[in-house]
Amino acid sequence: MSTLWTPSGEHEPQPDDEQTDAPSPPGVPPLDPEARGGTPPEEEAEMARLQAELAATPVADIVANHVVGLWQLAVLHLSIGTEDRGHLPEAQLAIDAVAAVVEGLGTKLGDHEPALRDALAQLRLAFVEVSRSDSGLDQ
Repeated sequence: MSTLWTPSGEHEPQPDDEQTDAPSPPGVPPLDPEARGGTPPEEEAEMARLQAELAATPVADIVANHVVGLWQLAVLHLSIGTEDRGHLPEAQLAIDAVAAVVEGLGTKLGDHEPALRDALAQLRLAFVEVSRSDSGLDQ
């Protein structure tokens, strides 16, 4: 039989070591939900309500919301990029993510497509402006 490394040293498990009802170490909740007392009915009802609400929301709306989050992330890094050029690659990654979704999905985004395309174009222009101002090309 092999040994197990433990913080207190090597341990060789014995057949009587195999307890399925062994308590969890202090500060670590048990993995089994039943051992934690289960999920209260009100939490289960709230989760069911949230799932139903999510399922009733058009996916294009949810995707557009995530794209807006990526847009905000790009704007954040562009604004920091005016002071710290090291943030420009981070801004570029966020812009590329926006582009991947907007250009990749196109008309599947429905009514959100035109606004998201405009937002992407604005991001790209802002990136060029910040890049030029950092490199001294705007003079």
